[in-house]
Amino acid sequence: MQKVDIGGVFIEVDHLPAPAGAAPGRAPLVFLHEGLGSVALWRDWPASLCAATGRAGWVYSRRGYGRSSPVADVRGAGRLRPDYMHREALEVLPALLARLGIARPVLIGHSDGATIALIHAAHHPVAACAVMAPHLMVEDVSVSSIEAARRAWEAGALRPRLARYHDDVDGAFWQWNDVWLSPAFRGFDIRAECRAITAPLLAIQGLDDEYGTLAQIHDLQRAVPHARLLEVPACGHSPHRDQPEAVNAAIAAFLEDHCHS
Repeated sequence: MQKVDIGGVFIEVDHLPAPAGAAPGRAPLVFLHEGLGSVALWRDWPASLCAATGRAGWVYSRRGYGRSSPVADVRGAGRLRPDYMHREALEVLPALLARLGIARPVLIGHSDGATIALIHAAHHPVAACAVMAPHLMVEDVSVSSIEAARRAWEAGALRPRLARYHDDVDGAFWQWNDVWLSPAFRGFDIRAECRAITAPLLAIQGLDDEYGTLAQIHDLQRAVPHARLLEVPACGHSPHRDQPEAVNAAIAAFLEDHCHS
């Protein structure tokens, strides 16, 4: 693990080398985590996907998550704004990729990270993009599940499970929960913006996703007709945890078909 300085903010980064015998020069996988995620919370899945696809990988924790720099006064002056995913996609991620010497990554995003990947791909060149459970717009089911997460946090059930993964676990939780439950965020919608995506695109969603309906990836395909969809049975909001073998096989086949660099 290393930390990369992006404008005075230290970002936790982990590099996964390409597996032995992998073809040289292939675009690396860059993993973008969910709203409460971090490098550690991906567990061993990034390594398994790198092995399945024959590519190197980079995993990082956004500011306020994992071992990255905390956000001061996260419920006050440091509160996330409704455009926080755009800022990550269009300011932080390009700066980080430049520091790592990556010109055209394969973006692998989950939940908030999937949305960030889509926004980035709409404005910057990428080799390909695979997203799991993206949020193109805010649905009532998303808000209800995030309200349930707040109740679990306030009851003390969620905090101990997350504390081992974040240096500032309270900041990590509240910056995500507050912005998603704010009235200003209800109008968030990137469906029109996604029309600009020209890179190969795979969208994966579990049929039992408690944070979003299949309208998310169906609307994505309407915006990006060349997108390939995968609807996964017996799978909730985290396909890479619920059905890792199916997800790895789908992403590997997708990249083999559409991304040889």
